[in-house]
Amino acid sequence: MASQGTAASGRELGNWGEELAARHLESLGMVILARNWRCRAGEIDVVALDDGTLVVCEVKTRTTDAFGIPLAAVTPVKLRRLRRLAAEWLAESAVRVRDVRFDVVGILTTSSGEPLLEHIRGVA
Repeated sequence: MASQGTAASGRELGNWGEELAARHLESLGMVILARNWRCRAGEIDVVALDDGTLVVCEVKTRTTDAFGIPLAAVTPVKLRRLRRLAAEWLAESAVRVRDVRFDVVGILTTSSGEPLLEHIRGVA
């Protein structure tokens, strides 16, 4: 039972972080096209459009940096998967873009209640 609570808490934390990341991207003028888009190969947290560029955004939310900062969780393997997912998303979509960019938003909760958000553009 405890593991179910932990999983639910993790899902809630992830959903909260993705909402925060989506609002951040919108504040930069991006248009959110999809959230939690899934296919057989995996999931894209946020798909956005930034002035003709498709932005595939991975969101990592953590409550502690004991195991490293959130952005460190985005490995080369994860980036390769995101490239494949972006190609699948584009194949299914009617959206036409000039370019594709891969961004990462890392969010770390703090004791003050004000999350630390770091956005890195063009990680791959």
